[in-house]
Amino acid sequence: MRPGSRPPLELPAQLLRRLEFRVVRRLDGVLFGDYRGLFSGPSLDLAEVREYQPGDEVRRIDWNVTARSGRLHVRQYREERELTAWLVVDTSASMNFGTRRSLKRDLARDFAGVAALVVTRHGDRIGALTFGPGAGLVPPRGGRAQALAVLNLLARTAPAEAAPHPPTDLAAALATVERTLRRRALVFVVSDFLEGAAGWAGTLGRLAARHDVVAVRVSDPAERTLPDVGGLRLRDPETGEELWLDTSDPRVRAAHARLVGERDRALRRALHSARVDLLDLGTEQDPVGPLLRFAAARRGRQP
Repeated sequence: MRPGSRPPLELPAQLLRRLEFRVVRRLDGVLFGDYRGLFSGPSLDLAEVREYQPGDEVRRIDWNVTARSGRLHVRQYREERELTAWLVVDTSASMNFGTRRSLKRDLARDFAGVAALVVTRHGDRIGALTFGPGAGLVPPRGGRAQALAVLNLLARTAPAEAAPHPPTDLAAALATVERTLRRRALVFVVSDFLEGAAGWAGTLGRLAARHDVVAVRVSDPAERTLPDVGGLRLRDPETGEELWLDTSDPRVRAAHARLVGERDRALRRALHSARVDLLDLGTEQDPVGPLLRFAAARRGRQP
């Protein structure tokens, strides 16, 4: 598929049915049933403070009440019955690229649809916020119709091919979600993360301190390894700037490899510092495999 080319139009309702039959069913038993524990753990409300009993967890001791009463007291919690999840999806022009199975924007859309189906089928709520040209928002709700609403939002805010565009502002999108959340939530940030981490790392860290945040990076093989095709004119989809490269020149290929490596290390450092897990999805792959491996890795870290 050529960069920026458009596949035959698939309506959101058709896409939702395709995801249900071809993707979500293959994830049954892996992401369903225990997905709360897998992703965000229980969301807890304080129910009461009572005296300590043998077997109570030390971390739940309420030291203020203990000091006032002179006897050990612990916080007793009740689990909230409903989880709220958010999708923060990049719709900048750089997402309009792909050389294999799909464009990056379509891979991001498919992931968003799968996440919305998983969450709503469990009886929980999900909302979506897009950032980039034509940003939009769908408030959190439940039900299959909400999964369709998420896909409709992404269809309306698909990245335009014309340039230039304003710079991608992931930090502003994360701050918007942070302001809306009152209880612990699950947040998926779906982007190619081509924007430098310096602009959004602090906001991500604050969000991840209170919520379970998962970074979903979508990429294309031609971005990770420069194709050896001789002379090539490249165009930045967000600034409109053009550059001619000899992709067969060893110096050019080495410089590109260094840039890709530096960008990857900077992203991983920022995510590690914020304690945010990274899920990598590539346009050359069926997304089910990476999702299953990600789930297995998370499950393996559970106590």
